[in-house]
Amino acid sequence: MDRQALHGTSAADRADQTSPGSLPPRRLSVAPMLDWTDRHYRFFARLISRHTWLYTEMVTTGALLYGDVERHLRFDEAEHPLALQLGGSEPHELARCARLAEAWGYDEVNLNVGCPSERVQKGAFGACLMAESGLVADCVKAMRDAAGIDVTVKHRIGIDEIDDYGFVRDFVATVAEAGCGTFIVHARNAILKGLSPKENREVPPLKYHYAHQLKADFPHLEIVINGGLQTAQQIDEQLRHVDGVMIGRAAYHDPYCMAEWDARYYGETRPPLTRAEVVEALLPYAERMLADGHKLRNLARHILGLFQGMPGARRWRRLLSDARLLEGADAGLLLRALAEIGVSRTLSEANGE
Repeated sequence: MDRQALHGTSAADRADQTSPGSLPPRRLSVAPMLDWTDRHYRFFARLISRHTWLYTEMVTTGALLYGDVERHLRFDEAEHPLALQLGGSEPHELARCARLAEAWGYDEVNLNVGCPSERVQKGAFGACLMAESGLVADCVKAMRDAAGIDVTVKHRIGIDEIDDYGFVRDFVATVAEAGCGTFIVHARNAILKGLSPKENREVPPLKYHYAHQLKADFPHLEIVINGGLQTAQQIDEQLRHVDGVMIGRAAYHDPYCMAEWDARYYGETRPPLTRAEVVEALLPYAERMLADGHKLRNLARHILGLFQGMPGARRWRRLLSDARLLEGADAGLLLRALAEIGVSRTLSEANGE
């Protein structure tokens, strides 16, 4: 396991990551996103926000029990607070994976009861499990019995044509009885047949009031809302009703939106790293990853949106997605890209970056 802290530059030192012994509340989190929230993205995101919770891509129980555990679970210590999202429906298998999550140092293990893809349904897990609240409760109990870290559930508000509030209320009540204290509510139905995963994120209408009502009906539970939220104003409004907000693609396509979260939602007084300082702080990490056999393109693809909305953003994206430049490139390409868009690695944004 990679347990190295940030090092090597003053910018990295300024990041001063949260330690696993002092976990912040889940007021803000970045959603688990397949092919996106891998360890490289998470390290990058952590440089922008010190306190936001980060979630892994969904990892199936089979991948952990019969595959390469280190490849799936390895992470950098800087990523805390960090949750592992699991996909599965066999209580004893999930229990074994929860023990692995704890042994590897994760702060939370989250059960996926929200993914609507047909591939996931064939494995009998994801959103289809909402129809089997008793089984989900058994899974949660098995994981809680096996590990000492938080066990949480991420779910939809309904499946297919079942869209009455009573359905999700009864689901949460049953699973809460098994010991789950935190529910991450994607406030849309999951349509199990006929819609792609992308369409399932866009077509079913958002019903934020269902999540609000869950918090009112279960005030002792932690309710985190997810789905369609992007701006600080939208986040502020949701936090009037629920305990936390989980942001998805907005935190990926425009990652520097997270720079204001620490001060706004966690009372952080230290200034965030500037965009240039984020790149600077990435250099030691990129060098370690390259030495470990990773390719720079695997990291570069996650930082294409760093200058979103800024002068030079298009050129930045073009330089760091150019296959010819990335082939065999070292970490110095990141600095060269900064120079190409006219940004100094030492020039603060407050001074005109």
